[in-house]
Amino acid sequence: MSTVRKRKKNKTEAMQDIVNDYISSGQKWPASKKEIAAWAVRNGRYTAPQQSTVDRCAAELGEAMRHEMETDPQGRSVRAKHCAKISEADEHGVPVQKTLWFGRDAPPQLMHVSLQQRRKAILGDNRQLKVDQDSYNDNNKYGADIQLSFNYEDDLLDLEHGDEYAPDDIDDLEFN
Repeated sequence: MSTVRKRKKNKTEAMQDIVNDYISSGQKWPASKKEIAAWAVRNGRYTAPQQSTVDRCAAELGEAMRHEMETDPQGRSVRAKHCAKISEADEHGVPVQKTLWFGRDAPPQLMHVSLQQRRKAILGDNRQLKVDQDSYNDNNKYGADIQLSFNYEDDLLDLEHGDEYAPDDIDDLEFN
């Protein structure tokens, strides 16, 4: 007789369970991440994991580098630091993936990898946005059909010319 072992949930699944338990417990919904986190901590559903000092410092350094901006010679606000995930062999010849950080003076090959990886991440976000839009349109109880443009050419031109994005109907939105 064989027994079936249940797979242990990963961190993301455990966090999703916390959110779903928050909702099913009758708490305020929609809610902010902080409101859900406060509920999770109060109810013993979340305790901060022990993290090494080096790991914590590395995470905070990455966040700081990601947000550091500087002005280029043309007066544009640009990222001061960039990163690229690369694969390098360790001391035993085993490939290890790591993220390298560098400035705008990096060799073109490295900067190209960084820009391509950021573009791919944006594409992934847009793919998920399209799936979420289609699912909402197919399943919402209001019969609404929301259509977003995924062509950003006009938006980029507007941003280059200093125009701010302010949809006309933003003040008409109601959240009940």
